[in-house]
Amino acid sequence: MRPIIGLVLLQAGVSAAIVQQPLSTPSFRDAAEEDEYRFDWPIQRVAVIGAGPSGLVAYRELTEVGLDVRIFERDSVPGGNWHYTEEVPLDAPVPNAPTAISDFVPSLPPASVDLPYSEEFEDSGEIWTVHKAPKPVWESLKSNAPSPLQQFPEWPWPAGTQWELSQYQLRNYVRSYASYLNINSNDENPATAYNTRVERIEKRINEAGQEQGWRLWLKSLKPTGRNTYRATWWTEDFDAVVVATGKYNAPSMPSISGSEEWVRRFPGLVRHSRQYRRPEPYANQTVLIVGASVSGSEISRDVNHQAAKVYQSFRPDTESRLHYRLENYMRRIPQNTTLVGEIKQFLPISEGSPIQSGLVELKNGTILSGIDSVIFATGFRYSFPFLPQCYDGATYVPHEGSAKTVSPFLPLDGSHVRDLYLDMFYIRDPTLAFIGLTLGTQSFSLSEYLTLALAKVWTNTAKLPSSQTMRELYQKTVEERGGYSKHVLFLGQERLPVIRRYLIGWLNAAAVKYGGKQVDGLPKYSEEVGHYWAIAHYGGLLKERMPEEEEAGLVSLGLAPIIGADQGRREYVQTSHDEW
Repeated sequence: MRPIIGLVLLQAGVSAAIVQQPLSTPSFRDAAEEDEYRFDWPIQRVAVIGAGPSGLVAYRELTEVGLDVRIFERDSVPGGNWHYTEEVPLDAPVPNAPTAISDFVPSLPPASVDLPYSEEFEDSGEIWTVHKAPKPVWESLKSNAPSPLQQFPEWPWPAGTQWELSQYQLRNYVRSYASYLNINSNDENPATAYNTRVERIEKRINEAGQEQGWRLWLKSLKPTGRNTYRATWWTEDFDAVVVATGKYNAPSMPSISGSEEWVRRFPGLVRHSRQYRRPEPYANQTVLIVGASVSGSEISRDVNHQAAKVYQSFRPDTESRLHYRLENYMRRIPQNTTLVGEIKQFLPISEGSPIQSGLVELKNGTILSGIDSVIFATGFRYSFPFLPQCYDGATYVPHEGSAKTVSPFLPLDGSHVRDLYLDMFYIRDPTLAFIGLTLGTQSFSLSEYLTLALAKVWTNTAKLPSSQTMRELYQKTVEERGGYSKHVLFLGQERLPVIRRYLIGWLNAAAVKYGGKQVDGLPKYSEEVGHYWAIAHYGGLLKERMPEEEEAGLVSLGLAPIIGADQGRREYVQTSHDEW
């Protein structure tokens, strides 16, 4: 039986069936002709930032309708997160770096130089590591979705492919798809720019003094020898921009008393989960994993092969908004892992003493000792360093020829992104779009619909509602999802089919009216495959809602819900922001 120290497990066990919940009418609709959005300039040239699965599909859809597309990728190859290397990101700072620069600090050329501009320099490799950003993937990582649901429809897995995929299989699969599109890093396609990071995006001002399109400030970084590199900066102008940089770039470290000192004193021994690569360095150690969600539970399974003892700290999941509940992932934690409650503090360690002499105090008073390594599996924040002007309260000096006024839509805590119609189109200017931000989805399949919507809207073969109507519908969506929080972009099993049906109906109706591509739904077996996978992989169907009896239990413990105007908006008075 699994040892549990100092906590109460609420409603243990596995649900045998999904509880059906009524679905309200989705807060989006077709644009009537008198209420449609009209772009201020024609869209022909489009930038796609990121060559992961969503970025590759965006490139395909946009080029198929005749748009001139450039794809920028900071890494040396396509694949996004599915590019495992032995390289390890730098230690995550404690406290967290400001969200606007928690992925990277933008590097811009000297103000007085003409572009393009190049510099050569020596570096131990740190600048190169930050530039390309090693991914939060470890060597033994397996997919958390079955292969039939994790594929590009036009590039299916070979018949007989097993459902559980290794990161190596996914890496090779995504890169093979890039080759199929002729945009792999070795294809020398002028539409691609690998090793190229977008440092800044600014709204461009035309000769008449009006806003028209976007200017990207770009930096390529290439090795020229042993510890020598060449950096080159330049700009390119576009009519529209797709941000497909993902949501796993900026680590989130919790503010726990004493953790800052431990991180400073013991570099390499107190790490974020994005730095985890393999279990061998933890052989015969006592390891403390902070967090028990997706990464925390899977790393626990992996490190248990080598560690002498594993403690796993987590907080009860008291969030009532829709999300995949913590118990889904905790079912996968090995039985020999010792579950412990929330950490109160990392106690000070006398100067010169090793980490093993340190003590960790839990909120229930329990003391953990003899810790050799700490892994913070505490998640990520949304971070867009190339849009500093779009953060709340930002002070910003634009380059000459760029717009001076902006409307912030990025919160400082990095928990979500605001003002996105269909979770994609920036309402104030739908020539800026984000894909791959939603939670509880598979980007391989959902991107098919979202990127087709981009292609149709930007070529005027599908219409958006007016800005005012998009705003009204967006606000209704936010209210239906329980208000602004880290879960406002969660779709999951309840919302995803509704949105998919809407997109299919809207896009196919537009194809009938304006011509162009139609799109099919997912194969009929998809839902059944997902159910069998959840039972096999997680030990039961995935839960998204807090059961009534569990909510009653929380109330009895003094965690009374605060219920807003709508029943979906609840918070618990002892719940903090992070979920781990």
